[in-house]
Amino acid sequence: MILIVCLDERGGMMFNNRRQSRDKAVIERIAEIVQSSKLWLNSYSQSLFDQSAISLEVDDNFLQKAGQGEYCFAENISPVDLAEQIEKIYIFRWNRHYPADFCFNLNLAAYKLIAQSEFAGNSHEKITLEVYEK
Repeated sequence: MILIVCLDERGGMMFNNRRQSRDKAVIERIAEIVQSSKLWLNSYSQSLFDQSAISLEVDDNFLQKAGQGEYCFAENISPVDLAEQIEKIYIFRWNRHYPADFCFNLNLAAYKLIAQSEFAGNSHEKITLEVYEK
């Protein structure tokens, strides 16, 4: 599986059962990454992609159902139990400190940073995209 997540500078994903942030430019970048493949996600995240042309596979157990080479967007569930199945990770970093009570807890030591770039978002001056591979 190919995991896509959005994190703040401290690895935060959510606060008080809500996403920390959203950005139209990130959704556009995810569409470029996924291209004609489908994107697995749960019902909580579906509204982020309603206006995009991305082919969605919505299932609340998507991490367990997605196969090798399939893209998954996770924002309110931990991928740590499926770490062995994750072959690549795209991390969009907000480059800000937000309050967080749910954090990304996957150990990146098992992965190699293969690409990093920065771009301006619609609501964030700077967003960093990091790409990791096993």
